[in-house]
Amino acid sequence: MENRFNLIDEPWIPVADVGRVSLRQIFSDPTYRSLGGNPVQKIALMKLLLAIAQAAATPDDDKAWREIGSEGVCGRCLDYLEQWHERFYLYGEKPFLQMPAIAAAAVQPFGAVLPEVSTGNTTILSEVQIARALEDADKALLLLTQMGFALSGKKTDNKIVLSAGYAGKRNEKGKASTGKPGPSVAYMGLLHNYLLGANIHESIWLNLIPTEQIQDNTMFQHGLGVAPWENMPDGEACPVALELKEAVMGRLIPLCRFCLLHDDGFHYSEGIAHAGYKEGMVDPSVAINYSGKEPKALWVDPEKRPWRELTSLLSFFDQQSSKGFECWQINVGLDRARDATKMFGLWSGGLRVSSTAGEQFVSGNDDFVESLVWLHSDMLGAVWFTQLKAEMDSLNQLAKGLYGCVAGFFKEQKVDGLKMAAQASHLFWQLSERDFQTLVNACDPDEQGSSQRQQLRRRFASYIQQAYDQFCPRETARQLDAWAKCRPNNSKYLKQES
Repeated sequence: MENRFNLIDEPWIPVADVGRVSLRQIFSDPTYRSLGGNPVQKIALMKLLLAIAQAAATPDDDKAWREIGSEGVCGRCLDYLEQWHERFYLYGEKPFLQMPAIAAAAVQPFGAVLPEVSTGNTTILSEVQIARALEDADKALLLLTQMGFALSGKKTDNKIVLSAGYAGKRNEKGKASTGKPGPSVAYMGLLHNYLLGANIHESIWLNLIPTEQIQDNTMFQHGLGVAPWENMPDGEACPVALELKEAVMGRLIPLCRFCLLHDDGFHYSEGIAHAGYKEGMVDPSVAINYSGKEPKALWVDPEKRPWRELTSLLSFFDQQSSKGFECWQINVGLDRARDATKMFGLWSGGLRVSSTAGEQFVSGNDDFVESLVWLHSDMLGAVWFTQLKAEMDSLNQLAKGLYGCVAGFFKEQKVDGLKMAAQASHLFWQLSERDFQTLVNACDPDEQGSSQRQQLRRRFASYIQQAYDQFCPRETARQLDAWAKCRPNNSKYLKQES
């Protein structure tokens, strides 16, 4: 095939406030603020940019990382892209992240692997769910997301096996099995976390992992590894595939699906089967709690926005408590970011999915979620974290109290009000989200921070009353009596800070 649509030259990457740009533009222009697209696309793109940066400019240690800087990293990435220019064609003899040998697999339409698109007999509720023709730029982005965020199910043609004797695509009866979920989504949708700088260049630099830290991590027996476009595997269990399963590159670009673009879809089969967090392997950007008998992952939860997990992600500041959720990407980069920048962001996001009989899909309350919290380097520490944790614990108590008050109001009416109580609690968290950044900034242990926290507590208390009044009407005498009897009392919460 003729080589065409090179990802280094053609615009395909969505950038906020700009539109689509090429890989060369990404690494050349320091004015690009942040990546665009939905949260899954942002994660997949960040993984690709980090894979390029790790292949081109992995520093030896923290000192080398500080010396090279963000522009030094991006300069080396540009040189690297020129060196491997021939491997970034979307179409050609060696198409980017694709397996020509998988051409015997059945062709799936693009809409079949887009979680927001309705296929088969699924009801269409909005235009977003209608399958549409994709441009080459859209196909490139879809291909990239399938490498780690492919959903499990029967859409994969697992009758095609490239590695002789490989049984990973067969069930106990010897027939082709359903495709496994991608390692970046797992069972319900893993929450991914990255540090963000003032621009994309700085974000790449802040998340770059030095060789010293990679060698210290026993999870990656093959270290950094080789970027897949430099040396693509021949099959599901070839030596290259086995090395990627235990290398950092294999978690940045997992190749969990073997694909080959077709006119109206692509040949689609299961690729490398990566181990999950219960087997001791996880993406660097995922948070896992290993303190219990079994490891627990931090999942995406549309009912609990990621900003509410900030204290879990930063629990290493609390030296008195046992270890909680740990995210290697954050643990490695946060101290460096605090020393090298005045302010940086902590971004968290992902996609929640449901599963039935091995088939994953997006339904009901499932959705994309993302949150961004900015942290001032000069105030981060144990004292700041202790204050933030205390404030979040108090907010959680407020939400629980609101739930009980609303449930009690409906109990007085001889009605089951648990669903309404849950909705009231959810409304409280929605109202509180707009003030969370201010709360983070107000946890500095000085007089000004204390004054701000008092004001915020009065505001959060008013949100409790607002949510209660919205779900508990007082139009009749009976309602008014129950409303007054069950009304939330926030006096203890307001006195604590003062």
